[in-house]
Amino acid sequence: MRKIAVAVMFALIAPTALAQDHVPMYGESQDKTETQKADDIRAERAYQRSLGNVPDQKAVDPWGTARGGEASKKLAAPAKPAVKHSSKAKSGSTPN
Repeated sequence: MRKIAVAVMFALIAPTALAQDHVPMYGESQDKTETQKADDIRAERAYQRSLGNVPDQKAVDPWGTARGGEASKKLAAPAKPAVKHSSKAKSGSTPN
């Protein structure tokens, strides 16, 4: 009885699965019409224009009040690298 029920279920599902159009696989190119290409170009231009409308934001320091005024001023200045690189370290030889 179960085998018959499974066969009926497959018979009901099979036509809908076979009726689907071709689904492109990964890496398979999909041809676009000229209107679709034009829509993509318009959407890309609108996206680029919308990026220009976003204002520049200054750095946010949520813990600035907890550290005090002087600490937040130190963080505002660009940090200098602590380690200086020398040409001897790049040579790959070890000091004796």
